[in-house]
Amino acid sequence: MAVLRARIGQLVVDCADPGRLARFWAALLGGRPVVRDPSWAYVEPPGAPRLAFQRVPEAKAAKNRLHLDLTVEDVRRARAAAVRRGASPVGATVTDARGDFQVMRDPEGNEFCFVEPTGG
Repeated sequence: MAVLRARIGQLVVDCADPGRLARFWAALLGGRPVVRDPSWAYVEPPGAPRLAFQRVPEAKAAKNRLHLDLTVEDVRRARAAAVRRGASPVGATVTDARGDFQVMRDPEGNEFCFVEPTGG
């Protein structure tokens, strides 16, 4: 039996306002937000897969089963910049042996984390 080899073409997020999320994530990750129509938008961050947003009628109801970890140089500065763009922190910044991390929610409540690894 042949082995299936697939590659990630894009990550798609269900949401209520695709254009808003494309603009939010473009501000965080770089790239230009593209709003194809009111139901579909995306951003192609440099060096990362396309992040697409599709309108769905259902509201977000539970914790994500998948989230993005974004490596940053300074978690606290990243947190402040994301909050200015409409994100919200979940709890306090946590520090452990591997570094600092902060759980966040984008403007529609989708979880992601800022991660600042230790130097070693």
